[in-house]
Order: sequence, then structure tokens, then C-alpha cells
Amino acid sequence: MDPNVVKRNDLLAQKVIKGLQSRNMTGYYVQTKEEALKLALSLIPEGSTVTMGGGMSVIEIGLVDALKNGNYNYIDREAAEDRRAAMLQAYDADFFLASSNAITDDGVLVNIDGNANRVSAIAYGPKKVLMIVGMNKVCSDVDSAMKRARNVAAPINNQRFNGNNPCTKTGACANCKSPDTICCQFLVTRYSRHQDRIHVILVNEALGF
Repeated sequence: MDPNVVKRNDLLAQKVIKGLQSRNMTGYYVQTKEEALKLALSLIPEGSTVTMGGGMSVIEIGLVDALKNGNYNYIDREAAEDRRAAMLQAYDADFFLASSNAITDDGVLVNIDGNANRVSAIAYGPKKVLMIVGMNKVCSDVDSAMKRARNVAAPINNQRFNGNNPCTKTGACANCKSPDTICCQFLVTRYSRHQDRIHVILVNEALGF
């Protein structure tokens, strides 16, 4: 990576971390996926019950595989016979893993969801929420973060799931009310009432979408 880009991201990451701290959340910053994986595992004690609500960034750093192969009670909703029951277990988990569709440079998290299991668990339930967020998701304010969630993350997710929505074809949000829409619930996390609950690992790489 260009040294100038690294320096710029380093400064931006420190601003985001300060913003998270002011909002009663904890932020960390690492340069690589490998460092992110090592840090994430250091935050999750062995024996913990862990699940996730979708998040390519979590998968991309190798965290899901590490948990499946380690001494953890990993609830795999994709392998569960009863997917709904597996998702409901997230609300009493020790750790809920996710990314964020966007994060502002002063620490506000913006997420968009179809079923709402992910945003609802971020808001309440699991004892701790651990997010893996690439620096490509940092935005200047809530408005730009919302635009990123709707016009970058949502269309790619729709394409990934073969959704029959306008954005699957155009790549941009049409503010549709399609039965397949995944833009059903929006969560803006501006403050965490519960200290030490939400932890965000910023990674100086492009992760997820």
C-alpha cells in the first residue's frame, strides 16, 4: 500500500477510535487481516458461545474458520437444521460477530438489514458485539454512511443473494418496496449505553462491501 495512503488511514483510524470512545464503544486499529484475526481471538475467551449475523469481513480475516476449529461454542446458523432457532440463540450469546455497512469518522455505526436479526442483535441481546471493519467503510458523516449502506453494500448483497430488486440490475438504490428488498431495517448506533459491549476492530485493508 502507498505509504501516503497508510499514513492518511492511520490518522483517520485514530479519529474514528476517539469517536468510538466518546460513544462508549471500544476501537482498535491494525494493518492487516492477520493482525485482525490475532486480536479478535485474544478478545474472545476459549469456551465462549459465539455466533454471527452475516459479515464478509469476519469471514475474510479467517475468524469463522478459527472459531469452528478452536475451543469455542460456535453457533453456525448456515449448518443448523432450524435456522430460526440458531439465529435466536444469538441474543444470549457471549459474542456476536458482524461488520458494519459503514462507520463515520466520529464513530457512528450505520447498518442496514432485511430480516433484522443482525441489526437487532447489534442493538441488544448478546453480551458483547465484535465488529471487523475495513477502512474502506469509513465515511465523513451519517448521511454519507447511509448512502454507502444503500448504494454500495445493499446492491452487492442483493446480487450475492440473487435478489429480484432494481438495485441488483442497476447497482444503485431505487428506494423500492420489492418483496425481496433487504433494505427493511436501518440501525444508527450513535452511543452504547452498556460499556465494554461493542468492540470495533478497524483494519487498514478493504474488507467486505
